[in-house]
Amino acid sequence: MNKSVNESQNLRDQAYLGYTKSLLDQQIRPGQFITQRELVAITGFPLGSIRELVPRLEAEGLIKTVPQRGMQVPQVDLALVRNAFQFRAFLEEPAARLFARDAPDDAIAALRERHERILSRHRSGDDPTLMEDAETVDLSLHSAVIDLQENEILGNAYRVNWIKIKLIRLAETRLYVNMIPSVMGEHLKIIEAFERRDEDEAARAMTSHIETARRRAVRL
Repeated sequence: MNKSVNESQNLRDQAYLGYTKSLLDQQIRPGQFITQRELVAITGFPLGSIRELVPRLEAEGLIKTVPQRGMQVPQVDLALVRNAFQFRAFLEEPAARLFARDAPDDAIAALRERHERILSRHRSGDDPTLMEDAETVDLSLHSAVIDLQENEILGNAYRVNWIKIKLIRLAETRLYVNMIPSVMGEHLKIIEAFERRDEDEAARAMTSHIETARRRAVRL
């Protein structure tokens, strides 16, 4: 592959990251109609890269072309919540079983330590970075479960679905500070199953956690 092709691919990848960052930073809003030139202005990448990026975004469900109206950012609605959380359960339930069986002891211990540190900080009171750090720890468990499989197809599918889950959280719930004990507690039940190498319980705890998050997202 020649240098110009590599540079073009690198620019497309950077444009992709620019788009998803703008989406998660809420510079681009769910349901918004947007033009390619507006994406150039928001992301800072050239029109050629944006044009090459659009098919990938459409394939991943991160943008869609609406006839006679243009491109639309995904809407956060009940269909997105249902589809994203169902897909998440399909990926993470069997992955939790495999993690309980195969994960190194030190990886499981590190997950417990990170979660207990967040709970300790929550009990200590005012902490301006607590919510951001709690969200990072929240994601770390789910990413660890997926990443252990070392499966690029699985990892990419999970990454795209996580962007949709994040959009739902931004629109509906987020991990508010007062929710930290319950969310971390759900995670610790999963971690306890990992520590016992109990594959069935790890799968059940993961499924229960995802279903609780889905209900939270639709305010049931």
